[in-house]
Amino acid sequence: MMSDHLVRGPVAIVAALVAPLAVSAVLLPFRAGLANTVVALVLVAVVVAAAALGNRPAGVLAAVSAAVWFDFFFTVPYQRLTIASTADITTAVVLLAVALTVSQLAARARRLEIVTITDSDYLAQIHHAAQLAREATSPDAVVEAVRAQLVGLLHLRGCRFEYGTLLGHAPRLESDGSLTVGRRTWDVGRLGMPDQDIELRVLAGGHFHGRFLLRPTPGHTPPLEARLVAVTLADQVGAALQTTWRTPRPTA
Repeated sequence: MMSDHLVRGPVAIVAALVAPLAVSAVLLPFRAGLANTVVALVLVAVVVAAAALGNRPAGVLAAVSAAVWFDFFFTVPYQRLTIASTADITTAVVLLAVALTVSQLAARARRLEIVTITDSDYLAQIHHAAQLAREATSPDAVVEAVRAQLVGLLHLRGCRFEYGTLLGHAPRLESDGSLTVGRRTWDVGRLGMPDQDIELRVLAGGHFHGRFLLRPTPGHTPPLEARLVAVTLADQVGAALQTTWRTPRPTA
């Protein structure tokens, strides 16, 4: 979403620069009664928040900003970017080093958390399709369930399934998640999704059973992970159709 992009984009950078200054201003009236080590710990916490809510560059900027304002407001001589006390120099250096380190850890932890949540959702969709392919009494039910999954997974405007037809030369979603248009690989990251139906073939046992025709939503580019899950879901449809194809039809 746009708001999420802004939180980790320009807004995150501005907040990373301003937050240490704002917290320093709040602590300034209590400067006489606060040990500089306590101030440094508070500023480290601000840096961690900036990195966790924003991104890695935001964490680095917040760490530098915290070190600068610590020097400016809380070390003698005040309101100057110089430090007279050896102890304060040590505290400032440690503040910067610790803030940089924990900001990187916080940013990495946040990113890994997002990946874990996303992967769990993908795995749940694959598990659901596989279970349905095993238990459904009709392959049509599997086709319809996966069609609905593809719409949500890839944020499509529409999706339909065609049995056993291979007409036209639609762009094709390949098994490795890439996209081909004609004989060329389409640069999804740079160009986004083509503004036309995209073919996702359903194959099993060496047989072509049909295809999903995916209609992308303008401006939305599904990540590679989502495209790979889409291919896996199509494989489950292929497995269901292959089972039906192998099952002898009852005779009258």
